[in-house]
Amino acid sequence: AVLLLIVIALLLLGTFMDLAPLILICTPIFLPVIRAYGIDPIHFGVMITVNMEIGMITPPVGLNLYVASGIAKMGLTDCAKAVGPWLLTMLIFLLLITYVPEITLWLPRVLG
Repeated sequence: AVLLLIVIALLLLGTFMDLAPLILICTPIFLPVIRAYGIDPIHFGVMITVNMEIGMITPPVGLNLYVASGIAKMGLTDCAKAVGPWLLTMLIFLLLITYVPEITLWLPRVLG
């Protein structure tokens, strides 16, 4: 439940804030909570990064959405509609890595 609340909060904040300030503001707030619940900080780092990438393609502040709109020479609304299936795919992936930490922790465990 805590992970779901953090994911929802980061998704909402990611639609209105840019990537770097959001990470700098939210990481010190959420890290003690994550540690208190025994969640690996590497897993949380991957989770927050994927969450912020989703925020980069959601309007109104999604910088990657503006870049894609400019490259494709499409209107912002048309581009946002075209991104819909990819956004759904990224949300499913976010939920998958949030609740199956072995996906994100496999490589650090093998290398470390």
